[in-house]
This record gives sequence, C-alpha cells and structure tokens, in this order.
Amino acid sequence: MTVQVFGSTVRSRVPAPGSRGIAARLRPFAVVVLVGLVMGMPLWLVVVTAGKSQGEALSPDLSLPSQWQLWDNLAQVWQQGEVPTAFFGSLLVVAPSVALVLTLGSMASWVLARRTSRLNAVLYALAISGIVLPPAVVTIVLLLRQLGLAGSPVGMIGVYTGIYMSTVIFFVTGFVRTVPLSLEEAARMDGAGPVRVFVSVILPLLRPVLATATILICLYVWNDVFYAFFVIGGRLDTLPLNLFQVANAGLYLNNWHLIFAYIILMSLPLLIVFAVAQRKIISGITGGAVK
Repeated sequence: MTVQVFGSTVRSRVPAPGSRGIAARLRPFAVVVLVGLVMGMPLWLVVVTAGKSQGEALSPDLSLPSQWQLWDNLAQVWQQGEVPTAFFGSLLVVAPSVALVLTLGSMASWVLARRTSRLNAVLYALAISGIVLPPAVVTIVLLLRQLGLAGSPVGMIGVYTGIYMSTVIFFVTGFVRTVPLSLEEAARMDGAGPVRVFVSVILPLLRPVLATATILICLYVWNDVFYAFFVIGGRLDTLPLNLFQVANAGLYLNNWHLIFAYIILMSLPLLIVFAVAQRKIISGITGGAVK
C-alpha cells in the first residue's frame, strides 16, 4: 500500500486478511494452555508427590511414581496426623466466622450505601481501611487476653470476623448502590420495617456478591495458619495449624509424600463444597452481572 505524505511516498504493510483471523482463533487456545500450565502444574506436583514412596518423594518433581501409593499415604496421614480432630476444629471456626462476617457486613453495607452524610463517608472509609492496613497481631492477642477470649474458638471467630469485615463491606456496598431505591420504598409503603425490608428485599438481591465473598472468605479462613497460631495455637487444632505443628515436630520430616497427602485431605472439603454449589455460585454471579 502506497501513501503520499507531504510529497513523499510511504509504503506501509497491511497484514493479510487471513493472518488476523488465525491469530484471533489461536489466542483463546493460548490463554487456555497458559492457564492450564499455571494452575495444572502445581496440582499435578501435589498429586504425583502424594502418590510416591518416601524415597521417590525426597526431591519432589513432576515425574510419575514407579508405583502409586496415594491411598496408603492418605490412610497413614488420616490415622497419624489427627485429621478428623483438626477437621472439626476448622469447621468449628470457619462456619460461624463466615456466617457472622456475611450477615454483619451485608447489614452494615446496606446502611452505608443508603445514607450519604459525611459521617457515613468517614465510617465507610474506616470500614474498608482494613483491606490495606494489616491488623496488629500483638494488639489482638493482648485484647483477647483482657477479654478472656485468648485461646478460645470464640476469640478466633471474632478475629476472623473483624479482619474480613472490610472485604465484605467493600464488595457489598457498591452492589447495594445499584439496587433501585424504589424497591425499598414500595416495601415500606406496604408496612415493612427496616428488618423486613433488608431480609425480604435487599438480602435476596445480594446473593451474587455474597456468593463471591463466601468463596474468598472460606479460602482465607480455611487456609489460615498465621492468626490461628497466635490466637488458638496449642489449644485448638485446625487443619493448617495441625499440619504446621506435625511438620515442625519432625513427624513428617523428609516425608514429602505425607505432607502433600495431607494437603490433598485439607483441600478436599472445599473442593467438594464448590463442586456441589458450582451451579448456584455461577448462576448468582452471572445473574448479578445482567441484573
């Protein structure tokens, strides 16, 4: 292609029509392959290492085991690692924490989204400041000791609720602002009070964003070992905390096959929950996108 620019001739190359079509068709496959490598290789490493013997697993790699021992390793971890006790400990902390942070966070978000005063703007800024400001562990532990909640599941639930409240408020407040105010006004004209308006009108509409928040908070709380170590360490076992303790005590020293088998057992409950609720979570998220 030739173009005249200020009396001079400039030749520019125009890509062939078929080249753009080929690149556009290959791009999705390249993205899928890249995502598969990034996510699939760590998963493959965990599974194949968990299926090896102790000698083969001394240097974890992507090679297949000479003889699969996955079920034997899982059974050994289940018996020796006190997995059932740690599982119920995790469940005792995760379920109330997620329920509390979603309930209180959604209620606070509704109030912050509907009132536009300066005080509410300041309160909203303080509420979401926890996303960027890390909590002071020493202060938390000292406060729990003063309240008599140090080392108790109630104290750990309170810590998780306070830490992840900012995340829920950040997500839900923006979503509530997209809900038409006329829906609430119609409910109030029918005689509904604030609690009834929130439960009957607002809460059902929040299912898409609450589904996303549930996934994030479950992952954070289920896999947490840092805060659990300082608050309930030695008094209540959760799955990540138990894995840290048995590995630190030397029970799994140089036993990478048992450590990776424990990781599989620790991840199975969340994988099962997400697999069962996958359709509801995806339908809720897509429903919120086209609301």
